[in-house]
Amino acid sequence: MSELYPLLLMPEFRERVWGTRDLAPIYARVVGKEPIGEVWLTGDDCKVANGPLAGQTLGDLCARFGEEVVGQAALIKDRFPLLIKFLFPKQKLSVQVHPDDEAAQRIGQPCGKTECWYVYKAMPGANVGLGLKPGTTREQLKQAIEETRAEQLLNWIEVRTGEMIYVDAGTVHAIAPGAILIETQQNSDTTYRLYDYGRPRELHVEQGLQAVRAQTHAGKAKLEVIEGHEVLVASPSFIVEKFSPPGVMTVTADPGPSTAQVLVAIEGTGVVECSGMQPVIFNKGEAVVIPAAVQQYELRPQWSLEFLRMRLPVEKLAEPETVLG
Repeated sequence: MSELYPLLLMPEFRERVWGTRDLAPIYARVVGKEPIGEVWLTGDDCKVANGPLAGQTLGDLCARFGEEVVGQAALIKDRFPLLIKFLFPKQKLSVQVHPDDEAAQRIGQPCGKTECWYVYKAMPGANVGLGLKPGTTREQLKQAIEETRAEQLLNWIEVRTGEMIYVDAGTVHAIAPGAILIETQQNSDTTYRLYDYGRPRELHVEQGLQAVRAQTHAGKAKLEVIEGHEVLVASPSFIVEKFSPPGVMTVTADPGPSTAQVLVAIEGTGVVECSGMQPVIFNKGEAVVIPAAVQQYELRPQWSLEFLRMRLPVEKLAEPETVLG
């Protein structure tokens, strides 16, 4: 029998110059003296807060238990496959692009970086830059970077609360202030900063231009309702769903290859119960990792609960249906 059980992880607060010290309505407390831009929920250094493994990091557990944590569906067995974050942008983030799996592996990285953003809360007029305007060439983009006008070549689209934005690898993208986002991404650190509005930061123009794809699948993902919950996006890299259970919810692992699951509370409080283990209580802004070795668990709302579930697909999926605008 596996030593693993549902793991409550302590969030890791990351300082960013474009962030904020006001993390409401997700977190009530102010952290540190510098602005926080990202709160990592499943980073390698996030520590377990409950049970016999308390104090150990998610990275340590993946190295120790491998497939028992990440599951058979994960290509890399000693690293957690999905990085989940809250983003709190108060300034425009740089214009970036990430390589796909093939390009990343050519430079010695295990995987590329496809991501998605669930819009937890958006102010009127909040927008993101998603892909290049039709017909834009790499040469035109390079010239626009040199002339400090590259943002004019992006598709800027307004985002609204509850929408899911899909950003596959190779998509030139940027995030403007005005929204709180929950990002799900392949666990990769490979980012090429193409443009930063003239701010004096290091750019990776040549590498980034090589990674840019003229056509991508990026856009607002088409929501699908299945068995009373919302499938926000289903892609080759991850599946993200939203649940608002009225009562006790029993979850049994899907047949086929196993996968870890991540539960992120976005409203209310829930209790995860698993046979032979102490119940795990998680609140808004907290994440519980269900290791692949855990085949069944129950989730009980305390008064009310709304949460996202992230996991790997256990079968080959096509790119999701999306629209721009």
